[in-house]
Amino acid sequence: MLEFSDKTNLLEQKNYHYSLQDVADPNLYRDLFNYEEIPKISFNHRRVPMNMPKDIWITDTSFRDGQQSVEPYTVEQIVNLFKMMSELGGPYGIIRQTEFFVYSKKDREAIKKCQDLGLKFPEITTWIRAVEQDFKLVKDLGVRETGILVSCSDYHIFKKMKMSRKQAMEQYLSTVKMAFDAGVMPRCHLEDITRADFYGFVVPFVNELTKLSNEAGIPVRIRACDTMGYGVPYTEVALPRSVPGIVYGLQHYADVPSELLEWHGHNDFYKAVSNASTAWLYGASAVNCSLLGIGERTGNVPLEAMVFEYASLRGSLDGMDPTVITKIASYFKHEMGYKIPPMTPFVGKNFNVTRAGIHADGLLKDEEIYNIFNTKRILNRPASVAISKTSGLAGIAYWINENYQLADNEKLDKKDPLVVALKEWVDVMYEDGRVAALSNTEIEEKIKELSAGRFKKL
Repeated sequence: MLEFSDKTNLLEQKNYHYSLQDVADPNLYRDLFNYEEIPKISFNHRRVPMNMPKDIWITDTSFRDGQQSVEPYTVEQIVNLFKMMSELGGPYGIIRQTEFFVYSKKDREAIKKCQDLGLKFPEITTWIRAVEQDFKLVKDLGVRETGILVSCSDYHIFKKMKMSRKQAMEQYLSTVKMAFDAGVMPRCHLEDITRADFYGFVVPFVNELTKLSNEAGIPVRIRACDTMGYGVPYTEVALPRSVPGIVYGLQHYADVPSELLEWHGHNDFYKAVSNASTAWLYGASAVNCSLLGIGERTGNVPLEAMVFEYASLRGSLDGMDPTVITKIASYFKHEMGYKIPPMTPFVGKNFNVTRAGIHADGLLKDEEIYNIFNTKRILNRPASVAISKTSGLAGIAYWINENYQLADNEKLDKKDPLVVALKEWVDVMYEDGRVAALSNTEIEEKIKELSAGRFKKL
């Protein structure tokens, strides 16, 4: 049977429709996932076409998945982060949605206070249990869309839920009907999709969801959840681990349009960002993230990373304000007591700090040599150096110029007597057995002593 595809504008063969394979025993892909070994990556050399959507955007799970892995946020903290997220996402809503729990009084208070701000973006959505009273609660809160857990691997269906595939599908479809009956748009979280039988369960299930959606006249969003971080971005990788294959299959065999397809990844194998970018490239409009990547185990896709991925792929920030990333990091650190690992890209204390003297010499001549981009303009984070035993004269000169924000006509070079004297003091400190880098306070006190009031104006 030939059908005209609106996605490719070509006639395509549609002579096979996948039906549920209600197997007696779970398919656990033991050749890939032997629990006593590192998971294997299998290739089948099948390529699928890259299919970047016209519009792509970011969604957020900081107040849901993120909040599950740290001390719960206060209402005030949620409201402040929500405001900063809106500012970061800009007027066009590149950060389009964020999701909340609705279980507790505090959760509902946070939703109400964020709603009262009247901000268009990010849209407030929820994540609920698949029970009737929760759908009513979402509707009463005035929320348009809610997430529903629909675990799709046999690990979950057989081992956790103790069901057959048919029983699980019937339960999930019944739950989605409840959402439609309440007039709420469901966002189905296909948990553990990178260990699921894609053609034996995932595609048939999503096809049934589409039928229900068409009958109800309410869209259903599909969130492909790489719950354990098993997804792989490489071309020609076999399912179930192939990110391109999953996105292509959901579009081509389950007819999920880009605007209703979302990727949710975890970072267990350091692939969260590359997998999310791959999902965009192959047809998913949305990637789900959390601020600073805070989430279960190794965390979610860091939202700030995808701001830069967006700009790299689109050639524009499209109204996003990345300086807010620095504000958010500062808020987490100073107001919430969260310790950001210092080497974390874009937000860590040391992300654009160099300790090597030869690098500092390059920064002193032209910071572009050793800085990834103009971090001062884009992130409000000027490049800096840390003074240690390897800093050298150039590192000390650069540190003074940046720390005291000296104008071009005031900047010191590495031959300045103050720089030479400070270098001699630093050398003595490390000869005496010091190991750690010198603190800003220590250096400033020594400069005050050596400079005889030279920097009094600062």
